[in-house]
Amino acid sequence: MTICTIGYEGLDIQAFLSLLIKHGVRTVVDIRELPLSRKPGFSKRGLSDILADSGLDYVHMVQLGCPKEVRDRYKKNGSWKQYTKGFLQYLDEQGDALEELAAAAAESRCALLCFEADYTRCHRSFVADALHERFDIDVQHIDVAEAKKGKPGRPLAAAA
Repeated sequence: MTICTIGYEGLDIQAFLSLLIKHGVRTVVDIRELPLSRKPGFSKRGLSDILADSGLDYVHMVQLGCPKEVRDRYKKNGSWKQYTKGFLQYLDEQGDALEELAAAAAESRCALLCFEADYTRCHRSFVADALHERFDIDVQHIDVAEAKKGKPGRPLAAAA
């Protein structure tokens, strides 16, 4: 079993959808604490509707979002080390949410969604690592650069 991760930084909604389809994703699991975006199509309601129109499912798992106090501390001091420590402490308390996510991944090919293109600088990498460690789920980080190199995926009509 494999779970994907993806960030939408630098992508428009069409390129994002094409990457999901190319990688066989059926369910997008939004792990932003606040699923809002200034980018068209990436806020919760709009994204959910767009995914549904493309035959994909949307799930928001607020419990796996990075808590505001951890984000605020990172904005203030810029320490990735402290951010990592704070989020991992929080994640240790989210066993039920991780179990729910593992169950979802067993039912459907899922992609964890957050903003950052670079998964190494995003909390989704820690969530994915926890899934691997606790449930032996393989992880595939989708590289958004694929969308910029050419024509990823099939036409969206083929996804439905």
